Amino acid sequence: MDSKQVVKQTAKVVQNYLTYQAVRTVIDQLTETNPPLAIWFRQYSSGYNFQEAETYLQELMQENKELALRIMTVREDLAERVLEFLPPMVSANIGQDNMEHRRQLLERITYSPFYATDIADASHPELDINDSTN
Repeated sequence: MDSKQVVKQTAKVVQNYLTYQAVRTVIDQLTETNPPLAIWFRQYSSGYNFQEAETYLQELMQENKELALRIMTVREDLAERVLEFLPPMVSANIGQDNMEHRRQLLERITYSPFYATDIADASHPELDINDSTN
């Protein structure tokens, strides 16, 4: 496993996602301040794959420089506010999710339909509510 390659690819995915979030933020802002531009920008952005965010920004720069600069500014601000918390949160979430998946797997592996039926059919006087030996 090449850790450096994984780091590069992960950083690219995060960068692309932050670009997508910046676009959503700017569309929301424009909806309040300039609805016609918001409509145009939403339609323009809906046809793009944000897995290639840098290509999107280059093409947006050709169409509307102000919006492209605004996206870059918002993306940078998001990165500064979010990335500080990301590594510990990702590690904690992965650990918690893995533990839950392992628990579910262990339950499936150890589950026996015969055992479950035997337990349901078994008589336990100490648990029987209708036991008249009180």
